[in-house]
Amino acid sequence: MEKKSKKSNKIKMMLAASMALLLTGCAASASESKPPEPEKKESQSKLQSKSGETIHLRYGITGWKVYEALLKASGLDDFKGYDVEYFVFQGGNLCLEALASDQIDVTGTSEIPPIAASMAQGGGNFKIVLVNSSSPQNQEVVALKTSGIKSIADLKGKRVGYIKNTTAHYFLNEMLKKEGLSWNDIKPVEITTADGVTALIGGEIDAFASYGNSINAAKANGAVTIGNAVNILSGNFPFEISNTVLKDEKKTEAIADYYARVQEAYEWAETHLEEWAKIQAEPTGTTYEESLDLLKRTYEDRGYLYRSIEIDNKVIASEQNVADSFYELNVLDKKIDVSSFYDKSFYKKYEKARNNLK
Repeated sequence: MEKKSKKSNKIKMMLAASMALLLTGCAASASESKPPEPEKKESQSKLQSKSGETIHLRYGITGWKVYEALLKASGLDDFKGYDVEYFVFQGGNLCLEALASDQIDVTGTSEIPPIAASMAQGGGNFKIVLVNSSSPQNQEVVALKTSGIKSIADLKGKRVGYIKNTTAHYFLNEMLKKEGLSWNDIKPVEITTADGVTALIGGEIDAFASYGNSINAAKANGAVTIGNAVNILSGNFPFEISNTVLKDEKKTEAIADYYARVQEAYEWAETHLEEWAKIQAEPTGTTYEESLDLLKRTYEDRGYLYRSIEIDNKVIASEQNVADSFYELNVLDKKIDVSSFYDKSFYKKYEKARNNLK
């Protein structure tokens, strides 16, 4: 028992040092506690608008300040008339809690956190105004190579770890349905990303549905992929603005300019993969080689790293499918019409900002 405990602690220490969420849409459980206090603002020069006032944007971001680093690397951080303060959270649900309590103005998540947030008092105080399309890499079900489990069909009667109310929860259920199985055909084990890797290696669970660096850590310890969610998840990652900010014309225009710059910056990254891989390796707890491999797989899957797309019926239908799935899983008490989350008026401001950068 002592040896097992030491091994478990060693794995947890390794994961604690490297575990940063790799995708903005990998949300933490909706049952988590209140959002942590945001990081203190780093000193930065104030840029003045024509009226002499600086618009201050508070951006909630998941895992690490990826957009700040990307905009700086691409030379697109020369904001005109506004500045940006970044608040770092470890889950999209926490970002939306901060948005609802007016701690931040704008954020981005996966498709799942808005569903839970909409159940809160006042409907969560947000609207989805733009959607980022990207390849949902490192979203997998894994099992130890020595387990004899080779496919999702082999999970019947097995103990399967998953992170509740996340993309892992959703894609595991969808994978089971494709094999003619239901949630009741497995022994689901609600667990965290770090504990899931430890439990898999220690034999406490037979398979693990997760994402990001936890998948890398599991594979480094003898796990192999038995199911990949690339063709299950839409790759849609919504951007949310508070209802209060949406009424502020100057702020929404500044946010449109900000997202236009983020899009330009990712197009820069597509032609500078090696440089961007070096920059993001350390903050995400990966090696340069792992970082570059992820970027290459992301680009090859769709022909781009990142695209901001307009809200249309297909986007809304994708979100609705997720909400319906969570209702089937009894995560939601009632069915939800997700179309109420969306505001299509912002996209014209975004297009104008894109044209102004050219």
